[in-house]
Amino acid sequence: MQTIVRFHVLVLAIACGAYCAGALSADGYPTKPVRLVVPFAPGGGSDVVGRIVGQKLTDSLGQTVVVDNRPGAASMLGTDLVAKSQPDGYTLLLADLALTINPAYYVKQAPADPAKQFVGIAQVAETPYVLMVHPGLPAATIKDFIALATAQPGKINIGSSGNGGGLHLTLELFKLKAGINLNHIPYKGGVPALTDTMAGQIQGTFIGLGGTLQYVQNGRVRALVVTSAKRNATLPELPTLIELGYDVIVTNWYGVVIRAGTPQPVINRLYEDIGRALAQPDVRERFTATGLELVPQSPGRFQQFIAEEGRRWAQAVKDARMQTE
Repeated sequence: MQTIVRFHVLVLAIACGAYCAGALSADGYPTKPVRLVVPFAPGGGSDVVGRIVGQKLTDSLGQTVVVDNRPGAASMLGTDLVAKSQPDGYTLLLADLALTINPAYYVKQAPADPAKQFVGIAQVAETPYVLMVHPGLPAATIKDFIALATAQPGKINIGSSGNGGGLHLTLELFKLKAGINLNHIPYKGGVPALTDTMAGQIQGTFIGLGGTLQYVQNGRVRALVVTSAKRNATLPELPTLIELGYDVIVTNWYGVVIRAGTPQPVINRLYEDIGRALAQPDVRERFTATGLELVPQSPGRFQQFIAEEGRRWAQAVKDARMQTE
């Protein structure tokens, strides 16, 4: 993983050269505190990434970057807040997979096209989702879990960060491919779902590794499977759904976006400072320790990635017949 990280950071540093000249023309920016909206509850992967990035941007920008948690409606409350903000560089969004899922799932409620409504500043990191269950559940492996769910259709409660979010759609795809009936319990964020899992109020949840790996390591939950294409280096003993024969690949990503129309020199300045932050050893160590992999991308490539993810999830939701009004 370290080799991959060094390669990405090198690419980021090279790409930075093309933007530095433009960044110099961001006259006086910033002159006041900057708000980084995290559209999920504190403690989860988005919050972990947001606070690391926010702290480093505070140091480099010379102004306080305030992390503002705005959970609810599968991240749409916080996302909408940023979408309606002034395009002046003072309101940022710590986006994740939900940014590209919501328009496909919530046909009338979500933005029509996040690739047009927002501009990607920098993709930061990614992590697979992991099915975590209460240690008291009689299922030591994912095969045991599927057998249990098959024997008890509709009786196992699995939480998510909310209807239509990445965790919910991962659950629905898993149910569809595995042919099992699980009861979905939506929460206002992945952390509340994980908290209830640890307390035994529900039997499990899909959730990202960022900020949650410690609970697997201390035995408060049992991890059963990862949703990435390959096994995760942090939990190499866990199989993927793909290798078990279930066509489900979901990797959650995190990145900083801003409202479309923001001056390019401001975007360039933020991209440069985020790139500098991600190159610092302590940041790499903090990300790795929480199960996150750094995958920095330039604004142009990140914008292209957002558009590609939007098309991919629109097709996935259509194929699974999960679209809602």
